[in-house]
Amino acid sequence: MNSKRQFLRQSITALLAVGASTLTAKVLAQKQVVNKSIKSLNSQLKPIVVSTWQHGIAANKAAWQVLAEHGKAIDAVEAGVRIPEADPNVMTVGYGGYPDREGNVTLDACIMDENQNCGAVAFLQHIKHPISVARLVMDNTPHVMLVGEGALQFAKSQGFIEENLLTPQAKKAWQDWLVESKYAPVINIENHDTIGMLALDSSGDLSGACTTSGAAFKMSGRVGDSPIIGAGLYVDNEVGAATATGMGELMIKTVGCHLVVEMMRQGMTPTQACKAAVERIAHKLGDYKQFQVGFLALSKSGEYGSYCIQPGFNYAVTSKAGSKLLDSASIL
Repeated sequence: MNSKRQFLRQSITALLAVGASTLTAKVLAQKQVVNKSIKSLNSQLKPIVVSTWQHGIAANKAAWQVLAEHGKAIDAVEAGVRIPEADPNVMTVGYGGYPDREGNVTLDACIMDENQNCGAVAFLQHIKHPISVARLVMDNTPHVMLVGEGALQFAKSQGFIEENLLTPQAKKAWQDWLVESKYAPVINIENHDTIGMLALDSSGDLSGACTTSGAAFKMSGRVGDSPIIGAGLYVDNEVGAATATGMGELMIKTVGCHLVVEMMRQGMTPTQACKAAVERIAHKLGDYKQFQVGFLALSKSGEYGSYCIQPGFNYAVTSKAGSKLLDSASIL
């Protein structure tokens, strides 16, 4: 009897082992299929570049020329944002930007690579391409940020030339403003004062750049979020990257772009992370309807998303599928 029971027990154990082995094999096979699909999807999503506002279309075109040749994301974002910096018709970035209350065009910019190296300049005058100065701060100095006269002297030491950045169009706008001297920036016009760009290259590395002439008719010396790592731009190559636009003081107070990336680290999609950050700011403000804040994010896998307070914020996307301009989702 004991022999019979032992035989049955051994037979059942063997059958269970075979079943478990078969089940394990099926699970492993399914896992391999899923991993292969994810890998295939990721390869389709990179390289990719996203940037804020309509002037991001032209900026993305320059960045894509770098990415399409298997160039690095850091080189792509620098090349991309230099386009609006040099365009006098983009009156919120670089040459031709709106001046401060004293009629001076002052520029801010920052850049960040996949290794968390970063550089920034703030309150820089007379230099057309602050993003390239910020890149050299990152590459050639032990510092992260240079400001004002120090930033100008550094730029000149690196071969940049001083130029008059105040165009006749911007000067007239400033002179018209002086009639009443009322500081009331128009949402989505004077306050979309940046181009923020994020790129994922063919190697799977992320980088970002942000550059601006700042809020129109600001107080002399005012610096917003655009040159501040964590506020106007943040990159974590393990997770994703984010950039911001709108009222810079609000991004500084909440370290907004760092917040977006940390939300992505916790498992949120780029859109969900941007939404959570905007909602937190709106909750803190209470009277949020009179402000604009927008975030744009790009994940390590190549997924992108955006969210803002006021409708009217748009962003440009360029990938193997082509270029497009998308409207951001908003609270209002």
